[in-house]
Amino acid sequence: MLKAIGHIEALYRYPVKSMAGEQLESATLGWHGFEGDRRLAFRRVEDRSGFPWLSAGRLPDLIRFAPLRRGESAPTDLPTHVRTPEGEELPVDGEELAAEVGRRFGAPVQMMQLKHGIFDEASLSVIALDTIQEIGRLAGRSLDVRQFRPNVVVRLLRPAPFQEDEWVGGVLSFGEGDDAPAITVTMRDVRCSMLCLDPDSAVSAPEVMRAVVRANDNNAGIYGTVTRTGLVAVGQTLYLRAAPMGLTVPEP
Repeated sequence: MLKAIGHIEALYRYPVKSMAGEQLESATLGWHGFEGDRRLAFRRVEDRSGFPWLSAGRLPDLIRFAPLRRGESAPTDLPTHVRTPEGEELPVDGEELAAEVGRRFGAPVQMMQLKHGIFDEASLSVIALDTIQEIGRLAGRSLDVRQFRPNVVVRLLRPAPFQEDEWVGGVLSFGEGDDAPAITVTMRDVRCSMLCLDPDSAVSAPEVMRAVVRANDNNAGIYGTVTRTGLVAVGQTLYLRAAPMGLTVPEP
């Protein structure tokens, strides 16, 4: 049984992993998340691990770089340039940008494009406004939604923080009908130090992480995998088909 649980308040995608995001009015949900989301990332050239991607956890300043599209012929989902924190616009795949990021990081990096994106856990993240506001209250700060790096921000019909935990194992549908885009909720979103970074200054506020740990065992929001593709838009009603009784998705 489908149950309406809220409305889409905001949508975001992040063309370059760990750089600033784009706020959207609508987005195409494909099998690998929002089209254009995290399709680019800097690889740490000297890293031989299974996850060599440079993130703001290692270089906080990375979130102050903003992907842009310039020119009428530019692909709609991928950036052509990146604006540095100092305001200079550099080609996204150029040597200048790689050199600038590598200089700040202290080691060489290389821009890579991956067809299916570079995700930490799953291809779509969802969080409720109530959860963000509660974390801010506990941390004694007014938090910016962008700190949570969400794809979908939800305004709940039944306000309650960390309500997302109840969705694990269920299916979220964006809009009504059998053809509405949907995700299966696979796990809670375990937070990392990026949560503490101010999206404009990259200054860290550790009390934010402490608040999440204290309030909800370091979880805020959920991840999901796509089960039906389609257009997702601000204002759409979000529906939940809960997991069958006794069925839960195990934590990793």
